[in-house]
Amino acid sequence: MAVISSDPETGFFGHPRGLAPLFFAEMWERFSYYGMRALLTLYLVKHFLYSDGTASLIYASYASLNYAMPVIGGMIADRYLGNRKAVMLGAILLVCGHVTMAIEGPAAEVVNGVVVREAFYDQVMFLALAFIIVGVGFLKSNISTMVGKLYVDKDDPRRDPGYTIFYMGVNMGSLVSTIACGYLGETFGWAYGFGLAGLGMIAGAIVFARGTPLYRNAEPPMPEDLRRPVFAGLSKEWLIYLGALAAVVVNWQLVQFHEAVGVLLIAFTALVVAGLVWFSLAKCTPTERDRMLVVLILTAASVVFWTLFEQAGTSLTLFADRNTDREVLGFIVPASTVQSFNPLFIVMLGPVFSWLWVTLARRGLEPNTPVKFALAIIQVGLGFGALVLGASLAGEDGQTAMFWLGLGYLLHTTGELCLSPVGLSMVSRLSVARVTAMMMGVWFLSSAMAHYLAGIVASLMSVQEGGGVEVAPTESLWIYAGVFQDLFIGAGVIGLALLVVSPFLKRMMHTDAPDMHTSGKPRPAAAE
Repeated sequence: MAVISSDPETGFFGHPRGLAPLFFAEMWERFSYYGMRALLTLYLVKHFLYSDGTASLIYASYASLNYAMPVIGGMIADRYLGNRKAVMLGAILLVCGHVTMAIEGPAAEVVNGVVVREAFYDQVMFLALAFIIVGVGFLKSNISTMVGKLYVDKDDPRRDPGYTIFYMGVNMGSLVSTIACGYLGETFGWAYGFGLAGLGMIAGAIVFARGTPLYRNAEPPMPEDLRRPVFAGLSKEWLIYLGALAAVVVNWQLVQFHEAVGVLLIAFTALVVAGLVWFSLAKCTPTERDRMLVVLILTAASVVFWTLFEQAGTSLTLFADRNTDREVLGFIVPASTVQSFNPLFIVMLGPVFSWLWVTLARRGLEPNTPVKFALAIIQVGLGFGALVLGASLAGEDGQTAMFWLGLGYLLHTTGELCLSPVGLSMVSRLSVARVTAMMMGVWFLSSAMAHYLAGIVASLMSVQEGGGVEVAPTESLWIYAGVFQDLFIGAGVIGLALLVVSPFLKRMMHTDAPDMHTSGKPRPAAAE
């Protein structure tokens, strides 16, 4: 029988009181992140007059670094800062980043066929992105960890529902911000949209700080050691803070040189994968080896899924802007707000999928993990198939009905609900216990790689070469449709191949073995 925590400080829907500030802090943080994300590609193309390809690669570098930095931020928090101080540091850096994004500056101009940008404001924008990257690195993984630490007993039955409530904050923030920030940014000016995102982050930082007395289990592991002077009279804590600022400077440069980001990601990923394959073959029992190899295979499959899914921030936003009829009852829906389809569908369908999996499990019909991954990839491919079909039905003006874009997002979301809830659970259940933390890092690293690859894929759909020269919608339509068709076919082939080998992968999981990890139920999908 599960034991409910004896913590008397409960009150947020029967959960520990600390869940409320974490819920609202994460809601506002995701509000700021997704509000900025909704506008970024359009801002790069329309304000700074970057080409589609360059804008996609800048976005790719930014997004991939956002997913790589939490691995480092989590390690620093575990060993030195503690989760609370790490989250507060991340929140402050995020406020700096989002507020800096609101410094718009004059728009780029074309002079004698050459794009002329104000170098100062160009660098301000890249600096803002760097602040956000490092801020997310300290906040993202640590605030999720803090939710788990609110429940004193590991078997507390409120733990999984607590994460469900927490991730509802993620989706609420994402849904509202893509609509509000996108509308303000495209209607009244970029600074208004980014400014609203910044206000959201300020609200999140304030809410988190006010909840400080409730985070008793998130303090530094060795507070005395953290305060001890170690260099030039500075304590280890202050050296970490200065190191965070140095990381901002490094990322300020990296986000401008996307080739360097790609090389670093590929080299590091290859090194990590090679090391894990060697570990699996040389240091594991046959059962452990099989499970580790399944984790690596399915993690690679997740890279395929997220590479296609993350077209939302780049090519799908530009497709919505150029080739989608967005008029609804006489109102033109801003292209950036179309990204709200995904969190809206998550909120609507998340409970349905949770019920579906439980119902199928009771009847012995629930798909196993490899099958769910295969279904996810097939569905994200079908989403692009819907866009290809919509393009074939477009009018002479090159505009497709928004229904097709909505259908594409719907299929991408149902795919996400098949893969996202089981990803971390799969890693924790199948990984060898002594390298589970490393495998979690690999899972986040795979997301970083997927975001970078997503930018490369989006660059293949480059319609404008920069300078703000408009391309006829009929011309851009078939450029998009051609790549969408390739993605539809490629995803279908990979998904079906994974479906074919899924029985073999299921056997390799050894789910009936006595030493199988049981680390908890899958968590609900969320807008990451």
